[in-house]
Amino acid sequence: MIPSQLWREKLEAWAIPQEILNQAPESPWIHPPVLFQIPQMIEMTPSHEKALEALPENGTILDVGCGGGLAAFAMGKRAAKVIGVDHQNEMLEMFTENARARKIDSEVYLGFWPEVSAKVEKADVTVAHHVVYNVRDIIPFLSAMNLHANKRVVIEMPQHHPLSNLNAAWKYFWNLDRPLKPTPKDLVNVLAEMGIAAHLKSWAAPVRAGQELDELIEFTRIRLCLDKSRDDEIKSFLEAHPQPTARDLATIWWDKTAN
Repeated sequence: MIPSQLWREKLEAWAIPQEILNQAPESPWIHPPVLFQIPQMIEMTPSHEKALEALPENGTILDVGCGGGLAAFAMGKRAAKVIGVDHQNEMLEMFTENARARKIDSEVYLGFWPEVSAKVEKADVTVAHHVVYNVRDIIPFLSAMNLHANKRVVIEMPQHHPLSNLNAAWKYFWNLDRPLKPTPKDLVNVLAEMGIAAHLKSWAAPVRAGQELDELIEFTRIRLCLDKSRDDEIKSFLEAHPQPTARDLATIWWDKTAN
């Protein structure tokens, strides 16, 4: 099968059955802004290093799906300007405030990538951290990132879908088996389909500071399409299945191509 079609099919397997969605008290596809705030001091990772490597002094970074700007602000003062794209206005407000606190020029665009890409200026380096598992139609997304980079594109993603940590919970509460794919290698195969020879580095990092238990229960309940009457059961499940202390990640990067 063509890699881009395989990518789409593997992501479509993550769809929640309609009968479960129909009774959900609220949408399970949440991205709480509190989870995307960034620390004052950002530790360098392989993803940051690959971006910094290609970033000239006083360069520009375009951060797609920016959240609070962890990918962009890791460059410190090396970046004279940061550009954030996100579909949640709360994320862009956080991004703008973080740029202001660091005395870095910023610009933000509200909307989904690549739909808003025609409005967005190019940058020396374009980055997208923890975004691609949300993108079924992946080739236009990657093409727009490549088009907007003067020098390099850097993508960071977990080795498995970010919601795979709830697979055991889906089995427990709904007797529903969840997938594990796609993976970073699948994305590299899509890039090869596009004629882009990308690099892949696998690595691991500690999980960022955990959520409060009440928040974890709330977010778990929403993502599992359950109601508040199940909170005690969710709490017991979470206590019996503690969150991992490390996560397996991947950095994918390539230098700007003519594609």
